[in-house]
Amino acid sequence: MQNSCIPEKVAVVIPSYCVTAHILKVIERIGPEVSSIYLVDDHCPDGTGRFVQERCRDPRVKFIFNKINIGVGGSTLTGMRQAAEDGADIIVKIDGDGQMDPALIPSFVDIIKKGEADYSKGNRFFEPEGLSSMPLGRLIGNAGLSFMAKISTGYWHVLDPTNGYVAIHASLIDLLPLEKIAKRYFFESDLLFRLNILGGRVVDIPMHSYYADEVSQMKPHREIPRFAYAHLKNFAKRIFYNYFIRNFSVASLELVLGIVLMKFGLIFGLLHWGISEPASAGTVMVAGLPIIIGAQLLLAFLNFDIQSVPRTTLHLRLKASAKTLKPLRHWQNENDGEEFPRITGLR
Repeated sequence: MQNSCIPEKVAVVIPSYCVTAHILKVIERIGPEVSSIYLVDDHCPDGTGRFVQERCRDPRVKFIFNKINIGVGGSTLTGMRQAAEDGADIIVKIDGDGQMDPALIPSFVDIIKKGEADYSKGNRFFEPEGLSSMPLGRLIGNAGLSFMAKISTGYWHVLDPTNGYVAIHASLIDLLPLEKIAKRYFFESDLLFRLNILGGRVVDIPMHSYYADEVSQMKPHREIPRFAYAHLKNFAKRIFYNYFIRNFSVASLELVLGIVLMKFGLIFGLLHWGISEPASAGTVMVAGLPIIIGAQLLLAFLNFDIQSVPRTTLHLRLKASAKTLKPLRHWQNENDGEEFPRITGLR
């Protein structure tokens, strides 16, 4: 666990697009625990960045203007990269439309500061009372997306994957392939997938959202098919990386054998369907037994995958590794950079 006496530099990133009606109130409510605020104007037609520049006197606010519209994910990553380069320790992302309460920032930050998480994210499903204000369409859509995200990201314990209220330890920014992460509405889910590949620990933070007169730019009929395809692709990548490239275990064998046996049983059964009346006991067993065994193997693999959620904090492991490597590098430098010191007196 990190020493809580050491001050952490906290930065907030606000990707902004057509939020002039709410942005000033959002900035006003950000507390003194935040040392810098990065407002990223995503080539906004309403000129959100200029609007804030003319009216806001908070010295913490820094402005980034995108030359073209790159989406909420792209703007968030731009702000996070700049915050990390400026020396931030923990970076929080909130939206500028007033749906996210800035008073919750300490909750998102403290769990990372204490070394209990690498990445904290909001969860609007934690308390049933908080769902009463959520439109029914969003509620149903988020429930379906949560299930798909569990499968694709490997974080089976988290809900509300599209929640944009997040915080991350800045040391992970250099490890993430920022150029590969989705730049628009799939950003949060894709970031979770990338964090799982790294082995980062993710924790949900209970929260409520506030829905007023803001207008969502998302078009569900266009985005849902894209989300489904992207989740399927990330699931295949995660399984390949975690179970066949980085590691090969009993779970890998269970997955392969389960798929092979299920496929064989189904194909054999379909090919012999209706050929003989009635089907012989042997035919039924040859088709049915591989399906049963295959299903059991796939369930065993699923249980292993659920239990494999990252449980240790990556940024603390990185810090410990840096402390270990520092004397090793010094030792190597003293020996002219050789991997091992020269042994004299021996022939």
